[in-house]
Amino acid sequence: MDLRAELTGFLTSRRGRLQPEHVGVTRFGERRRVPGLRREELAQLAGVSVTHYTRLEQGHAGSVSTEVLDAVAAALRLTVDEREHLGNLVHPPRPAPDDPAVRTDLLCLIEGMDHTPAFVHGRHGNILAWNESAARLLGDLPADRRSWPHLVFLDGPFRSMVDDTDWTVLARQHTAYLRLCLGRHPGSAEVAAVIGSLRAASADFARFWDEHLVADWPRVTCRLRHPELGELEIAVDVVRSSGAPEQWLVTFTTEPGSPSHQAMRR
Repeated sequence: MDLRAELTGFLTSRRGRLQPEHVGVTRFGERRRVPGLRREELAQLAGVSVTHYTRLEQGHAGSVSTEVLDAVAAALRLTVDEREHLGNLVHPPRPAPDDPAVRTDLLCLIEGMDHTPAFVHGRHGNILAWNESAARLLGDLPADRRSWPHLVFLDGPFRSMVDDTDWTVLARQHTAYLRLCLGRHPGSAEVAAVIGSLRAASADFARFWDEHLVADWPRVTCRLRHPELGELEIAVDVVRSSGAPEQWLVTFTTEPGSPSHQAMRR
């Protein structure tokens, strides 16, 4: 990953989403050539020199202090996840090993969920294991698309089941997570390969990627139009394993006693 280009794109996009009147900067009716705040306006809000901020936005971040990063993050009104991403771009973390072996306790856990579709995925959404209920709900998982992001963006049967509005939410969230993942693992060839394949194969992903979305895995509720079970309202939860920080447990649950719950048990 080109960290300088990534840092430039991220800061530019975040500066562009701030309107002057929303952060106390007075407009004087002049025509503005760029959306959002100018560099000098952002630097003033952050309490740093224009030269210092400009160098940061251009990717020259080697000597930037934590205090300056905190001030810029506050001026840009970054979320917790966006602050982490900024820190990772300026001070890249050390590469962490990627262990594809699923922990035995996680395997036992998902296999014991008779009426709850569940799977385990790795750092970039690669699906490492799934239970029988997940296979029945989602169908076969082709080896070349055996990842959560590929399922959302490239799997036709899955997309046909998801309400358009819910699909957009899911798609944006997966794009946001992959960008956070890219900052956490800047040297990972696997992460880069997933992102590259999605950008090449999905115009939707490419469009969302250019927005520089950044967020960790959230909880989301979506509606599925299952070919056998009909309409389902499902909560998708993503939980990181305490003993395997690079593995996540994903579950699809329904409200107890609801029609969706009864259909899922069938």
